Amino acid sequence: MSARANKRSDKSLGMDASITRRDFLGATLLASGAQLLSPFSPAQLLATEPHAALPGSMEDWNGYGGVGEYADSNGNTWEVLSAGHKLRDANPSAFLKDAADTGELYDCVVVGGGISGLAAAALFLRQARPGSKCLVLENHPIFGGEARQNEFDVDGYRVIAHQGSAIYFVPYPRSFLADFYYAIGLHEPRLSYQAWGGSDAAMAIGRTPYDSAGMSTGQYGFWFGPKFIANDSESSSGKWLIDPVGRKFAGAPVNNAARAELLHWYSGGAADHAKFAPPQYEGDEVSRSLDAVTLEDHYIQRFGLTREFIRKYLSPDLGGGSGLGADALSAFSEYAADLLHPYEKKGEAVQMFPGGNTTIARLIVKTLIPAAFAGDATPDGVTRSPINFAALDRAESKSRIRLGSTVLQVSHEGDPASADSLQLIYEKDGKLGRVRARSAVMAGGNWTTKHIIADLPSAQKTAYSQFFRSPCIMANIAVRNWRFLAKLGISGCRWFGGDIGNYFELRRMALVGDVPPQITPDSPVVLTVKILFSYPGLSTETQGHRGRGELLATSFREYERRIRNQFSQMFSSVGFDAQRDIAGIVLNRWGHAYLSPQPGFFFGTGGKPAPREVLRAAPFGRITFANTDLAGAMDHRFSILEARRAVSQIFDAVLD
Repeated sequence: MSARANKRSDKSLGMDASITRRDFLGATLLASGAQLLSPFSPAQLLATEPHAALPGSMEDWNGYGGVGEYADSNGNTWEVLSAGHKLRDANPSAFLKDAADTGELYDCVVVGGGISGLAAAALFLRQARPGSKCLVLENHPIFGGEARQNEFDVDGYRVIAHQGSAIYFVPYPRSFLADFYYAIGLHEPRLSYQAWGGSDAAMAIGRTPYDSAGMSTGQYGFWFGPKFIANDSESSSGKWLIDPVGRKFAGAPVNNAARAELLHWYSGGAADHAKFAPPQYEGDEVSRSLDAVTLEDHYIQRFGLTREFIRKYLSPDLGGGSGLGADALSAFSEYAADLLHPYEKKGEAVQMFPGGNTTIARLIVKTLIPAAFAGDATPDGVTRSPINFAALDRAESKSRIRLGSTVLQVSHEGDPASADSLQLIYEKDGKLGRVRARSAVMAGGNWTTKHIIADLPSAQKTAYSQFFRSPCIMANIAVRNWRFLAKLGISGCRWFGGDIGNYFELRRMALVGDVPPQITPDSPVVLTVKILFSYPGLSTETQGHRGRGELLATSFREYERRIRNQFSQMFSSVGFDAQRDIAGIVLNRWGHAYLSPQPGFFFGTGGKPAPREVLRAAPFGRITFANTDLAGAMDHRFSILEARRAVSQIFDAVLD
C-alpha cells in the first residue's frame, strides 16, 4: 500500500469483514504469475483435487464467489486456469492413450458451453435427422461462458450482476436473430425496468452499466485523484467535478488543452474534424481502409484529438469493447458490431437482463434439455427455476451437457480427408474419458482450440497465431445502499489517477425474476467496475501477455484492498464507510476476455487472407469452428451467427 495519508488501514476498509471472503486457506500473496504457472507435470495436474494446495493459495486467488448456482464459478477460477495451462504445456501423447472409452458415439460434439457452443448445439439439432444426438463438453462447473452472473445476499435481499456478457439488442422482427430468440423463448425482446421510487426528484439511471445516463442531465461526476491536483500533498484525497459537461469542465485540475479536449469529447456533440462516412457493410472500401490503421490514429484524424489525450483520458475505454487501448486495435473494431444493425426504435434497442446474457444461456439450455429447468421456457421461468444439474447429462437425452469437462485432444480417426469419425479426449474429476463423434464444432476460445486439435494443418495454426487476447476483471461490488451517490447528486462516475478501474454506473434492473419494481437510494445494488489492462506503445500481443501476468500475480485480497480504498477516497466525504456499506465483492477474472484485433485482422494484409477467414472458410475434415472471436467483435450476437455458419458447414460438407 502507498504511504499516502489517505490510504486507509485494512481494518477501516473492512478487510476483516467475514461476508466478503470465505475461510481462506491462507493470505499468502502470489509472488508472481510465473509462480502460479510453475511446471507441474500433466499427471500431477490431473491428480490434483479441486481444493488441494497449489502455489500460493487457491482460495486467496479465487476469492468470494457470492451465493447461488454461480458461487463456485466466478470468471476463470484457479481450477479452470490450471487445467488450461496444463493443456497448453502438456505433451498429450504421454498420457492421453490411457483415456477410458465411454462407448459413446455422437452425431456432433460441441467443445465449449458458452453462448456460441450452446447455440451450435441447438441449431444442429434443429437441422439434424430425427434421432441425432449432440454432446456439449464444457470445462467450467456451469454453462454460459462469459454469460454468467454473480448473486449476493445483502441483508436478506438478493441482488444480481453480470460476470461478462451483458447487453443484447432488439433485432429486426423477421431477422435470423429474431427467429433464434423467439425459438428459445425470448418472445418479448423489450423488457420492463424498475421505476424511480425515491422521495426526491427522479434521477437519471440507465438500463445497463454502460449508459452514462446522468451525463446529459448533470447527474454525473468526474473524480481526479491526488496526482491531478496542483501542489499535491500527502493529505489530498482528490477532487470531484459534478456535471462536468454542464460546467464545461470549469474547475477540473487539468491544463487548458486537456479541458478543451475533454469538453469536445464528452459533450456528446463532438463534430468530426474530418468528414467521415462510416462503413455500410462489412468488407466495403471504408471498412477495409479502417482495418489498415489503428483506432487511435483514426480518432486523431476523425475528431482532431491528440495522442496524449487519448492515452491519458480515454484509454483503455475507447477500445474497451476489445479489451485494450485504441493504439493496439484495428479501427474497424469500433464499427464491426454496428453493422449487425439493431432495430432502433425510440432508443429501446439496448436491453439487459439482471444477470446480463446469463438469461439467454439459460433459455438455450431449456430449449436443448427441457428438464434442465422446471419453469416455463421464458426469461422469468428460467430465472426463477434452479438448474436441474442431474438432467444435463442423461443417457436417454438427444442433447447432453457435460460440465467440468476439459477437452484435451480432438483428432480424426484416420486421414482427415476421408475419416468417418473423430475422437475427443477430455478430463473430468481427475479421470480421462474418450468419446467419438461424426462431427465437431470447436466453440471455445482460440487460445485453447489451437492446442486441442491434434492434426490441425499449418494454415490454421498460422491463422490462430494471429489471434491476440487480452484479460479483464469484472469486479462486482454489492453495497447496502447508494445514498452516498445520491448525496453527490450522481448516478454514475468516472475517475482518473485512481488505484483500480475508472468508472461505474447505477442501472435500473429489468423486471425479470424477483427484482423489486422500484429503485431508491436505499436499495441495495451491485456496482460493476471493469478493470482492463492496457500498456500504450506496446504491441497488441505484448499488452495481452503483460496484462495476464498482472492478473495472475495479484491475490483477491490485494484487489479487494484497492477497490475498498478507491471507494473510500472518492466517497468518504459524503458518508461512505467501506466497512459498513460494502456487503460483498466478487472478482471475475477472465484471462482471455477479449479478442483484441490488430490492424489487418479483419481483412488481411499484404495480399494474405485475414486470419479469421482461414478458419471460417471451410471445415477441417469433420471439424468446424465457431466462437465470437472469429468475428473479431465481442458481441453475443456474433457468437450465435458464428455458430450458425459452423453448423451449416457441417450439413453442407461433413454429414451425409
